[in-house]
Amino acid sequence: MQYRLEYDETDPKSIEAYGEKLIGKTFAEVCEEDDITQAMVVRETTNYEVRHENKKRKGGLGELIEERYFHYPANNDARPDFEKAGVELKVTPYKINKNGSISAKERLILTMIDYCAVVNEDFKNSHMWKKSRLILLIYYLYQKELKNRLDYKIGYVKLFSPPEQDVKIIEHDFYVITEKIKAGKAHELSESDTLYLGAAPKAATSQDRRKQPFSSELAKPRAFAFKSSYMTYVLNNYIIPGKATYEAIIKGKTEESFEDYVVDKINAYCGYTVKELCEEFQIDINKKPKNLEAMLSYRMLGIKGNHAEEFEKANIVVKTIRIENNNTIRENMSFPTFKFKELVEEDWDNSIFGNYLRETRFLFVVYKFDKSKELHLKGCQFWNIPYKDLEGDVRNVWEKTKEVLETGLKVEVRSGRHYNNFPKSSDNPVCHVRPHARNAQDTYELPDGRQFPKQCFWLNNSYILKQLNKQFFE
Repeated sequence: MQYRLEYDETDPKSIEAYGEKLIGKTFAEVCEEDDITQAMVVRETTNYEVRHENKKRKGGLGELIEERYFHYPANNDARPDFEKAGVELKVTPYKINKNGSISAKERLILTMIDYCAVVNEDFKNSHMWKKSRLILLIYYLYQKELKNRLDYKIGYVKLFSPPEQDVKIIEHDFYVITEKIKAGKAHELSESDTLYLGAAPKAATSQDRRKQPFSSELAKPRAFAFKSSYMTYVLNNYIIPGKATYEAIIKGKTEESFEDYVVDKINAYCGYTVKELCEEFQIDINKKPKNLEAMLSYRMLGIKGNHAEEFEKANIVVKTIRIENNNTIRENMSFPTFKFKELVEEDWDNSIFGNYLRETRFLFVVYKFDKSKELHLKGCQFWNIPYKDLEGDVRNVWEKTKEVLETGLKVEVRSGRHYNNFPKSSDNPVCHVRPHARNAQDTYELPDGRQFPKQCFWLNNSYILKQLNKQFFE
């Protein structure tokens, strides 16, 4: 028996209108309202809800919506789900944060990367673009306290096609990924290589590997994915009605890549002192605004606030670096504090710090002191941590930190000063652990129950120095 569809499978708007009826429903309610015996696309009806409730079953909720609501068979076909309309269906979670803000819970997986095939594709005709140029996004609210994920409620349903300004960056990201594969470096791919479109790890186990065409070294399986930062922006600015958007850096058409455009805009002010930049952008330097140099970076890019649309989408973090007159750097680079009890429960591949570095691209805005101790802008560069440094020295420091917490942190007082056995800058050429607390009372609980001042990972100043372009030292 052929199930009669309640939407026009050739019309994207009809598919969207039918999908919008899901808003406010839980996945359990979708199952209750559907007669599984009539849904001939479902191959196995026994214990259907139980199997799709399993949180370890990847794609389970997406399959449920496909089969029990839209009544077409779930598959891994290269074509869009609604082929006649050119629409792909994606079911993805969002969360409400403690401060009330809304964000995507995770990246949006688009399609697996076939290393051998993708190097022969151009962007507009690629498998990836066919699966992502028009998507019916079904966002459901993730709630940690709910034990049965069929109780998650669907919050938003909307057709989404990346706007023109995003497509240009997504296309550039696509070629960054494919060029790295062509260079025989598929095993070094990282989400921080790109802005909106990432090469996300997608393996059943951490040992899974695949062949690549231009190197004998096996690479982790990866998928094209829209980054979680991009999906958060999509949710807050394209999906949720009435949300205000951030200012865009690129306001018209440009032939330059986004990164070249940003570098050229900031480098136009090379040589300016901080004082001169404050005068240029009418900032009262006497009030000593917090993160003054970062604020100036946004003003140089034509942004009135301290958020830029493209930076939010791409998870780009602005970091100010000050070079001393003798070409050294005084400050190490800090990152968010880590909770001791959470870190010991992590593994490296899914660690908060590891993922932060894997997924974040940095904009280094570099100043240098002259002989009179006045800061001059030297320029900027985009940077993400090299694969070998992340999986080598950084991983070693993270694993040593976890070991220290598991075996019991040792604290000694010598000459009135406190010392511990967390990895120090002298132990590793890339990073170390040290305090990042307001005072001695600003603490987290250790696994053994003791309170200890908050700590974070830091990149060594000597390491940062080596990552900078030579032109900054001239």
